[in-house]
Formats: sequence, C-alpha cells, structure tokens
Amino acid sequence: MEHHPVPTTVLWDIDGTLVRNAVSPGNLYHQALERAMGQELPQLVGHQHGRTDAGIIAEHVRAHELGDEVIPLVSRHLRDLSEERHRSGEHRVAAPGAAALVARFAGLGWRNGLLTGNSAFRARVKLSGAGFDVDAFDWDHSYFGDEAVERAGVTALAAADLAGTRAVIVGDTPRDGEAADAVGIPFLAVATGVYDVDALRRTNAVAIARDCVADAALIEDAIAALPPLRPADDD
Repeated sequence: MEHHPVPTTVLWDIDGTLVRNAVSPGNLYHQALERAMGQELPQLVGHQHGRTDAGIIAEHVRAHELGDEVIPLVSRHLRDLSEERHRSGEHRVAAPGAAALVARFAGLGWRNGLLTGNSAFRARVKLSGAGFDVDAFDWDHSYFGDEAVERAGVTALAAADLAGTRAVIVGDTPRDGEAADAVGIPFLAVATGVYDVDALRRTNAVAIARDCVADAALIEDAIAALPPLRPADDD
C-alpha cells in the first residue's frame, strides 16, 4: 500500500501490547496500598485490564473505605515498588514482533508514541526491562494514566494534541477501544493480551491482529489507510 506523507502517530499501549502481561497483575497496587497504610490488608480488588494506574489505585483505596487523600502516597509507593522490582531483575518480556514493528514504523517516518494507563516512569521501567530502546518512542507525544482515573481522560489529551494529523491507538483490551471511541481516535486491536481475536471483534477496531508477527502487514496497511483526525474546531 502507498504511504502518503501525512504526519502519523502510532500510540502504543504497553501491558499486553508491547510487553507481555505480568504473571500476577494487580498485586503491586495492593502492596503499594499496604506500604502506604503500614499494615497488611485484605485484597478486595482484582486486576482489571485496561485501567489506568490512577483508576486502579482509587478503586483499591475506596474499597477499604479510605479517603482519597491517601491516593498520592499510594502512587509514590507504586513507583518505588516498580523500581525495586526492576533493580532486582524482575523484568517484563516483549511481545513477539513488537520491537520490530516499532522500528519499521520509524523507518516509514511515523512517530511511535505511547498511550498507557501507567505513569511515564513505570512505562520506562517496563519497556527498558523488556529490552526496548526507550528513545525509540516520542515522549513528547505520549500520554499517561497516573493522574487520569478514566482512560478516556488520557485519550482526550492525545486527540487534542494530534487533531488534523493521522493517529491510531494500538491496544489489546476493549477498554482501549472504548477510550479511543470516546474521542474519535481509531483503534487497532492486537490479541496479545488476555482478550482473543473473537473478543476483540466486539470492539470498533479498524483491524484486529493476532500478533505483531503474523499480522505485521495487516497492522501497517490498516494504519496507512486511515484518514487524518478531524481538526479540533470541526463540529
């Protein structure tokens, strides 16, 4: 397919998309809450894929009937725990073909950004631990969920910044798709997380890839065919 010279930004999700999901997802948030409170607590909240850090922390705090003023402290402990795990050698694993596709898009002149529920710090830790070159991503055009309770708050920032250019969100969960739909950014689904191809067909994805190896060409062609986002001042 011909690639027209329209400025293009590929906004990658991290967990389940660029890197494999953690073996025990959600435990770190609970441990951060325990550190903040200085005691062991029953785990009342299960992990929900596609949520933001801020949203998951808020749910843990409220499930224990604690005040929201605790949330910033829990967030700091989450950062500390992420760094401790990284330094101990507990690293994430890159999803097959993801790094190669990032390099391929850069070669086409496309911008590789991030749109993730994690903070920028946790994004760097996960990506570097999985063997990615963090400088392959445009951090000035990346969007993070450490302050937005709902993922649509993150996608809204991206839509405002990228209006009038071509952009796409690549993610592995229906929540990624719902947040993209909320602001009019196309969603491209990859079945490398907990949701399979059949489950992702229930989203409005412009394409659904099995992974970044078998369907690398499908992903590239689907992005190349997208029109620019509507300018922010359009009705």
